[in-house]
Amino acid sequence: MSAEGLPMVVPDEDLPVRVRIHEVGARDGLQNEKTVVPTEVKAEFVHRLADAGLRTIEATSFVRPEWVPQLADAERLYPMVRDLDAALPVLVPNERGLERALALGAERVAVFASATESFAKANLNRTLDDSLAVFEPVVRRAKDEGVHVRGYVSMCFGDPWEGAVPLHQVVRVCRALRDMGCDELSLGDTIGVATPGHVHELLNLLNEEGMPTNVLGVHFHDTYGQALANTYAALEHGVTTVDASAGGLGGCPYAKSATGNLATEDLVWMLHGLGIETGVDLDRLTATSVWMAERLGRPSPSRTVRALTHKDQ
Repeated sequence: MSAEGLPMVVPDEDLPVRVRIHEVGARDGLQNEKTVVPTEVKAEFVHRLADAGLRTIEATSFVRPEWVPQLADAERLYPMVRDLDAALPVLVPNERGLERALALGAERVAVFASATESFAKANLNRTLDDSLAVFEPVVRRAKDEGVHVRGYVSMCFGDPWEGAVPLHQVVRVCRALRDMGCDELSLGDTIGVATPGHVHELLNLLNEEGMPTNVLGVHFHDTYGQALANTYAALEHGVTTVDASAGGLGGCPYAKSATGNLATEDLVWMLHGLGIETGVDLDRLTATSVWMAERLGRPSPSRTVRALTHKDQ
């Protein structure tokens, strides 16, 4: 699909040589769809993402069906994808969710915390500290079972109810998750309000407080068109794990101002132009997002998908 020699590769020696893309389209991307996507379509989506070269694909979430109806088929879906040559983390909100995931052989799980009281109440119906207390036995049990644990921290850069979020508040939650045993943390700009200077400031403070860059990932939404700029700022800091969603799918069911995630294709275009390795075949990935957009009945919001497919018409 892409024209020969484009994007032109101009490496920057100050940036990482390789980035691991944590693909969230199959979970975060689909969780807020109003029309239920058939399990077979989700499984095919995950298979196609793996065929495009993505090696970390968040498959589903083991939450109560009434919380997120779109992901009520986790038990049926996971066995359809678990033999793929890719890491397949799943979200687990509590010990029951972890039990369900372990029973199916999950080797990577994630817990979803908040940097603010308001979002903890909206998303988990608990105070911030109470939600962290719920996660502690989940993380401990997962580590006892030899399972890799990711800790999501939402609302790191702004909250729709509270506005600006103090940096020390984000650091406190990150430290609590690391102290529990989380192997990595994903810093979420859930409503897409971050700017590059803000990103640098938070990463600097986390480092100063003893949090190494190699355990940090970033998760940006593109509400204000800042997702790629913020990603570049994180790359300048040395971050090598970036969350993205194929085709730009996704939002957040508990934060209505949250629009789509950073599109994986847009991220790959930028990274490849910088000479940064991803292992991703952009043409295959674009074709996958077009295929999924057809099943959802609307065009992909990814600008790279639109640009590449327009040239074929």
